[in-house]
Order: sequence, then C-alpha cells, then structure tokens
Amino acid sequence: MDAQHEGSRGPLTGIRVIELADEQAEYCGLTLAGLGADVIKIESPGGSPTRRIGPFYEDREDRERSLFFWQYNRGKRSIVLDLHRPDDRDRIRALIATADILLESTPRGELEAGGLGASTLLQQTPTLIVARMSAFGDDGPWADFKGSDLIHLALGGVMMNCGYDPAPGGTYDLPPIAPQMWHAYHIAGEQLALSIIAALLFRWRTGKGQRVSCAIHEAVAKSTEVDLMTWVMRRALVLRQTCRHARESITPHPSIVHTKDGRWVMANLGTRPGETAQLVALLEKYGMDAGLDAEKAALPTSGRFVPGTGPSTEKRDHAMEAVQRFVRAFTYENVPWREAQEAGMLWAPLRKPHENAMDPHWLARRSCTDVEHPELGRSFRYATSKWLATGTSWTVGRRAPLLNEDATTVMLPREGDLPVIDAAARAPVGEGLSPRGKPFALNKIRILDFTWFLASAGGTRFLSAFGAESIKVELKSHPDTRMAAMAPVGGRAARDRATAPLKGVTDPDMGGQFNNKNPGKRGISLNVRHPKGLEIARRLVAMSDVVAEGFSPGVLDSWGLGYDALRAIKPDIIYVQQSGMGAKGTYGRFRTVGPIANSFSGLSEMSGLPEPAMPAGWGYSYLDWMGAYSFALAILSALFHRARTGEGQWVDASQSEVGLFISGTTILDWSANGRVWSRYGNRSPYKPAAPHKVYPCAGADRWLTIACFTDAEWRALTDVAGHPEWASDRRFKDLAARMAHQDSLDALVGSWTKDRDAYATMLALQRAGVPAGVCQTAADRCDNDPQLAALSWLTEVTGTKIGRWPIAEVPVKLSESPAYIGGRIDRGAPCYGEDNGYVYGELLGMSGEEIKALAEEGVI
Repeated sequence: MDAQHEGSRGPLTGIRVIELADEQAEYCGLTLAGLGADVIKIESPGGSPTRRIGPFYEDREDRERSLFFWQYNRGKRSIVLDLHRPDDRDRIRALIATADILLESTPRGELEAGGLGASTLLQQTPTLIVARMSAFGDDGPWADFKGSDLIHLALGGVMMNCGYDPAPGGTYDLPPIAPQMWHAYHIAGEQLALSIIAALLFRWRTGKGQRVSCAIHEAVAKSTEVDLMTWVMRRALVLRQTCRHARESITPHPSIVHTKDGRWVMANLGTRPGETAQLVALLEKYGMDAGLDAEKAALPTSGRFVPGTGPSTEKRDHAMEAVQRFVRAFTYENVPWREAQEAGMLWAPLRKPHENAMDPHWLARRSCTDVEHPELGRSFRYATSKWLATGTSWTVGRRAPLLNEDATTVMLPREGDLPVIDAAARAPVGEGLSPRGKPFALNKIRILDFTWFLASAGGTRFLSAFGAESIKVELKSHPDTRMAAMAPVGGRAARDRATAPLKGVTDPDMGGQFNNKNPGKRGISLNVRHPKGLEIARRLVAMSDVVAEGFSPGVLDSWGLGYDALRAIKPDIIYVQQSGMGAKGTYGRFRTVGPIANSFSGLSEMSGLPEPAMPAGWGYSYLDWMGAYSFALAILSALFHRARTGEGQWVDASQSEVGLFISGTTILDWSANGRVWSRYGNRSPYKPAAPHKVYPCAGADRWLTIACFTDAEWRALTDVAGHPEWASDRRFKDLAARMAHQDSLDALVGSWTKDRDAYATMLALQRAGVPAGVCQTAADRCDNDPQLAALSWLTEVTGTKIGRWPIAEVPVKLSESPAYIGGRIDRGAPCYGEDNGYVYGELLGMSGEEIKALAEEGVI
C-alpha cells in the first residue's frame, strides 16, 4: 500500500458525538474521534475528573497538564456545562439534538433526573444513538458496586490468568497481577465502539436510533482466552505462569530469557516441522550449539493448537536451556532476534513502549505521530493509528482541548458532509429476525472469511453476531486452531454431572475454544492453491462484500487474491487483513502470534512487580482479543464508509499497533517528561489510591482487590474491619499519608483479610461504599457471579457435532438490533467443510456430481 493510495478522511467524518464521560468511556470517545467523528466533550465546572489523573507534564499537577487527559481526549472539543443548572441542561439538550451519538458514563440515574434520560432523548430525536458505559450494568445484584480498573480486572478473571509461577510444590507465593495500565476500559471501550458503528449501519438503512449499553464487568469477563471454555467444557481450571499462557498444568520451561544487561527476550520454540533444525543452525552460526543435538531438541508436532496451549514434553527443556545460554551471551541491543524471525522462529524483544515510538517501522505506518501543543511551544509524540487503509485514514486531530476551549464553536450549526442516513431508509420489512425477536444490525452482508487464530477469526465473530453471513474457508492441510478446550468425553451430559476435570475428546470438530470464536459462521473446505479452487474463490469474491484474512502479509497475493485482483473482480470489495506487524513496513513478514505481539508492543514488559522483578507479562494472548475487537471495528467502519460513498478499500491492520495505541500514555510520558516506563505492580500511582492492592484471603490461592481513592472510602474500610483506630493513625490519616506509607498499610490490611472469606469481605466492603473485588477464576465467573448471570453473559448455542454449549455473547446490548452470537443460522462453529453443500450447491449452483468430483481432485 503506497502512501499515495492511502485515504485522507475518517470513516466517521460528518458524525457528531456528544461525550459525557470519565475514564470509563473516554477511550471509546478517543476511538470515535480517531475514526473522524466530531466529539464534543461536555465538562462540569472545574473540568473532567480525568484532568486530575497523572502523570502530569513536568510533574506539575494542573488540569491542563494531565497526560492521561491529553492521551484519551486528543481530537475532541470541550465545553463546560453544569448538569445541575436548568439553563445549562437546556444547552446540553440542544447540543444532543444536533448529534448522531450521545456517549455517556454518568452515574446511574443522573441524566434521568435532569430530564436527559435515554427514553426522553429518543422521543425527541428518534435517530439518536445513546451509548452508555457503566461499571456493572444498570440492573442486577451488583449494579451499585463501585468499580475501578483493578476491581474489573480482578472480577473479570484477567488477574487470575496473570502473574508469576508458583513456588516449588505448587503454592502461589505471589499474588495475581493486574496488567498495567487502564486495560479494563480499553477492553470495554473497543467493544462499545464497534457496537456503536453497528448501530450506525442499522440506522443507515432503517433511520432508527437506539440505546447501546456496555457493562465493563461483562466486557472484561469474556476477554480472557482459554480459561473460560476450559471450565465450560471440561470443568478444568488454568494456572497462571510467568509471561506465558495460563494452562492446566505448570510448564517446566520459561518463555522469556534474560540478556546479560538485564533486559528480556521472548524466545518461543514453536511446534512447526523444521524449527529444530532452524534453532540448531542459528546456535551453530554463533558457535553456541554445545550440548544441543537435533534429537534431544526435537519439538513435539501435532494438530493446530491455540498458541501456548499445545503439548509440552520434557524434551523441550534441552532446547530452552540452549536458548537461555545463547540469549544470556548478548546485550539486549545485540540479541539476534531478527535472524531468528527470518528463520521463522517466534522470537521478539520485550520492548518498553517508548522504544516503539522511535521505531522507523511504526513511524512509517504513522502508528505514532507528533502533535503540536502551541500554548507550550512544542510537540509531543502520541500513538495515533491502528491501521492503514486506501479509502479512509485515522484522524490525528488537535491536541486535547483546554477547558471550555470550544464553548463558542460547538454551538455553531454543523457543516454539511456526506449523508449519515440513507435517503431510502425504511423500517425493516421481511427480514429474518434473530432469536431475540428483532432484526440484526447488518442485512445482506457476506464475508469471505479467510481468518484464523483468535486475532482475526474473533473479529468476524462479531460481524456474524450482528447479522452478516460469514463463509469461513479452511484447508485440511492448514486448518485453524481447533484443538483447545475440547469437548469432554461423554458430552454435555458428562459435564453436567462432573465434579472434577474431565478428559477431552480429540476430534478437531469438537473444540470448545474454536466453537467460542467462530459461532454463527458457515464453513467450507477449499484448496485455493489449486487452479479450480482459485476460480471458486474468485466466484465467491464476486458475491461477497468483505474479504477478511489473518495470514502473514503476502499470502493472498501469492494465491492471486491480492487487493488489485479482488477489486478487479468486484470494484467495491472491502479487503481487511490483520497481521502481527502490518503489511506495510520492514516487519511485515515477521512471524507473530499473540505472545509475540504482546512482547513487541511493550505490554509484556509493562506488567508485573517493580524491577528488579522479572516481568509477569500476560497469561494469555491479550492482543488476540484486542486485535479481534479492532479487526471488527475496521470491517464495520469500512462498511459504513462504503454505505455512504459506494467505495470499497483495503485495510492493513496489525495486532501490535493496537498494543501501541492502548499504551499511549506511557509513550506520551516519555515524550513529554523523558520518563521510561517502570512497573508498579498492583498499586495506583497515577490515580492516587491507598490501599490499592491484592490481599490474601482464606483458602488456597484466594485473593481480594481493594481500592480506596478517597478518605471516606478508607474510613468505611476501617469500620468494616472493626478497626476505627486505623483512621486516626498519623500514617494513614489522609490519602497523601497513606500513599507515603503503603508498605505498612498493605501489611495491616492483609493481616485483616488473610483469614476472611473473600466474597463475604467483598460484599461487606461494597455495601459500605468501598471498591472491592474478588480475583475470580473462570469457575467463579460461571458458577458464582450473580451479576454476570443477570447480564445473560453466556448464550447456549448448538453445534452440529459438538452439541449445545454456552458461549460468550457480545457484551454490548443494542435495544433495536441486538446481537446474537449464533448468527443468522443460529448455530455453533462449523465442522470442517460443513457447509460445502450450501456454498457450492446453493450459492454457486454446482451439482452433486460436480461437488464430488472437486473433492476427488483435492479441490475441496
């Protein structure tokens, strides 16, 4: 993709958003602004509370110097209005009447009390989309719970996947770790943003607005990887490990290796044939193959497993020991990880975020851009883009607004732009309704789906849930990752009776993880490398709206299905690819899976206890899910652009860019203050809180998070603990004192919690107004969480062979076009080639004899 062919406007240019949001939804607003929307931020007198979150420029606390506010409000405009003043409420109402979207995360009932509730606004402006972010949802037994990033990562299960290896004997001597920083809001914000665009597409064809709501707790609770379906399918729990996938047993080998100057490199061994020889050759080149032979280093090969979950054997230790010796011989700058990558091995440095901000690859892709702050007389580097595209572009926009900077201009009439509702829009007639009893957001949209692995397949999962027909293409010699969280021997009946972990089947059509990431899709087998297979693919392109793929860059080109070939077949085709590093640039051919993207983007290095502790990283492929959300966002944005312009496009997206985008505050801190990121464990230095940590509770590996941001919350905790004298201790009398004495404070709180039941303590604290949350496992979320049950977070869907199982529903509720994870066909993930008859027979008009002949020739 040449620069001259890249787009120059955002897909949401001409869309107006009114934002009444704090840190819970500001990331969603940033995403909409980055896609071109005019986001008007309404601030209360004194400014948004996020202006008081650090770090601060030159470490001077000031409402105009918060780097947090700068990062999450770039490209927005500001006006100060007071919800409690009648004349200001009228101005807010008038502004909302000019908007397409209201994005809000206000306390429950606040807008209704001012006559600005969703029902009232939709009566006044039926085309309005009212998007709401809340901590736990507005109904249910935990609806009044207080949340925070730490609390949501605990209750949502992320923390029980992330941390350090247990001590010998299997007992965890360190608590779970909350990956840093603000990830609960990133997870929820991505999913709310893509659902808003689904609502825009529904409004485009129907003229109807609607309510769109997301509970952060629900969004986070289904953003982990294999732990959820491992429990659902086989009643097995996973164990957290240092900087590698949580899994059912602790693996004997590390995934990260120390350099001699104290940095870290991820050096995975992989399972592909030939990788043993590649490793030996690399070590031989540097004369460091002593003690290593190909037989002892042989890597196990098997079916296609989710990265980090494949079989592990003692034989692998020989190779990892050799790799450790090898990496320790180098400084961080000199480790030949690029050579390893060129040989096809999964190696990557554990970068710090600022190192990406200087990398020519990301600068060429405009993943990071300098933004001028004229009042300060200098520019600062921001993370600004998640993909490149030929028809549209990410909007860098102005630096975050000064308080009330745009009070005059936001009240001016909107400028004309492309239509945002089709002139022929009408109520849906004759459409098939979803099992929810309402129409889907998308209608007559077909995806030719070459995605695999979670990062891309998880994206088209959302499109199917919104009503698109997704035709998933697989080749038997190169199938998707079907072998994880397998169905139990004995099926659902055995699971319902189980009181202990069950043995899983080995049938690749019965993988629970595959079922969770590909429900509602059609499935065909097709050998595109065969001339007849290529011709079939070309015919399917001609009748599709989107071609989606997740291969390494260049694969579709090698098949004759690159973007030029695709648009020659169908000029308005949308081609969206997701790779680890992006197609354009010097890293395009690097081999990347989720853990490599985590490492390269800086996310692995960012998470863990303060140095000199090693990074804890992530216990799953976080950027697989975040990449999937972004992939869905890219497809939906491109569909909205095509609806308005008739123009298709090529989108070149990458997982690692998502990691950069959500690490923007750390990049900005480096640019503005020269500060290199350093880990802070489970504490909260930038939104001051104390206590703010994970505390042991009664039972094996049971933990409770507590976050006191105010003196009132601290006093309430001391009352619940039965120790009011703690509040008068000079070390703990106010927040500043508690921040200065956190070690003593944590010891005190931990001594109180260690013999208490985690849930009873959480409930007592929450009833007293103290943010608290149990570090929940998948079992806890499935079996003990009444709020998730009230939110209907799982949906039972039947797969042809695997049977009926609960899988994760889209966590965002749309009032008029609700998502349904089983899609239009109301089915689980397809068996291999399950829909050959439908696609080749019904869609392409082939006879049974023709289909049989294609199978005999190895075409299907």
